[in-house]
Amino acid sequence: MPLNHLFIVYLIGTLLVFLPSFGLAKLFPKAGIASWKAYIPFYNTWEMQKAVKRPVHWVFWQFIPVVGWFITPGIFIEFVKAFGKFTLGQHTLASLFAPFYFPYLGYKENPGFIGYEGVKKHKKHSWREWVDAAIFAVVAATLIRTFVFEAYTIPSPSMEKTLLVKDFLFVSKLSYGPRIPNTPLSVPFVHNYLPFGSKRKSYSEAIKIPYTRWFASPVKRGDCVVFNFPAGDTVINLPDYQSKHPYYQLCRELGNGDMDKGRQIILADPDQYPLAIHPVDKSDNYIKRCVAIAGDTLQVINGEVYISGSKNEMAPYAQMDYLIETTQPLDGDFAKSEFDVDIFNMQETDILGNNRYRMTLTTKAVDKLKQSGLLKNISMYVDTVAIKYRPEFENYVWYNKWSTDNYGKIWIPEQGAVLSLNENNYYIYERAIRVYENNDFYMKEGKFFLNGKEVTSYTFKMDYYWMMGDNRHQSQDSRFWGFVPEDRIVGKAWMIWFSWDGGPRWERFFKIVR
Repeated sequence: MPLNHLFIVYLIGTLLVFLPSFGLAKLFPKAGIASWKAYIPFYNTWEMQKAVKRPVHWVFWQFIPVVGWFITPGIFIEFVKAFGKFTLGQHTLASLFAPFYFPYLGYKENPGFIGYEGVKKHKKHSWREWVDAAIFAVVAATLIRTFVFEAYTIPSPSMEKTLLVKDFLFVSKLSYGPRIPNTPLSVPFVHNYLPFGSKRKSYSEAIKIPYTRWFASPVKRGDCVVFNFPAGDTVINLPDYQSKHPYYQLCRELGNGDMDKGRQIILADPDQYPLAIHPVDKSDNYIKRCVAIAGDTLQVINGEVYISGSKNEMAPYAQMDYLIETTQPLDGDFAKSEFDVDIFNMQETDILGNNRYRMTLTTKAVDKLKQSGLLKNISMYVDTVAIKYRPEFENYVWYNKWSTDNYGKIWIPEQGAVLSLNENNYYIYERAIRVYENNDFYMKEGKFFLNGKEVTSYTFKMDYYWMMGDNRHQSQDSRFWGFVPEDRIVGKAWMIWFSWDGGPRWERFFKIVR
């Protein structure tokens, strides 16, 4: 954790125990404590614990980063009990509004001190036991989800066969360092919308925290990564759109390639195209494999990825489309059991006659097929149609006739790297500089302007990554929406804890994601 982050953590912790001091100084003498002790952070909570005969070791727990913020309110609650305050409302005030509640008690109510013995005589209602347990569970689960791991579900086939639809994952937040929520005021266990089909947001932007990551560690090539969809900051708030049909793609389609024209069509019809704007941590979650990291130069040649000139090997269960010719017709049951290919449900256009097929095969299945003696010819099916309307770098991609299987070269931005600006690379890096790094950046008459000043180069503030699905021909990925900035990284896919397809897929339970 950088020192400035550590300083902020302990500054917040210190303020939590210091701000109520003005009220505590009035209450301390009633408990037999000198009033001056109320003004010494953490020594005051030590005295509070002693006065109510609670374990003083909880004071030291306050020094655990973030966790300590939740220990302090618990100490305050135990202290107000010793003044006869037992209701849920009073405990809520003590835990969440201590800087105001303690002065109110000390100067307005002036309650008597009943001490440990008085607290023992109070019997808590059974419903309070349930409420207190529920609050503790919510707080504990929120801490775990934010800082340790979180559960996710695979909704689409873009990562097959590595990850299947309705695989339930644990995603490690520790792998790249836990990211502090940009929008801490949100409904627990809900992402960006309230449940049950609601279009209402589940969070408030009244408090916004800038991008902060503790114990940061970079993403590695080959990692399966969960991240916030970079192009999901603005979406059409309808089920058929959201990140499935991104706003920026729709703008290009409606404008026939003209983004500004398409944007005006959408803005002019809010009933048909209701917009929702999401902060970084509340855009939809995606999962892809990182194929290129900051500083790499990526190129896709005939479906194969090259990183800085070296061929990048695909994961064993990544799959691509192939054109194959066999020495004899393939038996359906044999093809299914050996190569995980369902011939019976193949499209007619994929059965080409004369023992020729177009098949989606994993890397492992291709190796097995080559060793089987059945294979006569095999070649990767290559999409040669230039991408139109969908890509992030549309002017550059369309001008160069790049397709999903022949793409690049393209350099992945790196923190601290200096980019010399020109009219070609402007279209590639404009969104990263303007949106992801929060600059006023534009090109006019061949010149570049950054925050009101003419510039010829730009120094990147963050690392970026290039993400692609293992199911390469069925994946909306970086080829369509560009780079993933480091502040969008959520965590690393770690383990499949449950899987379902009409019934449990037992063989996938507790499988480590590779």
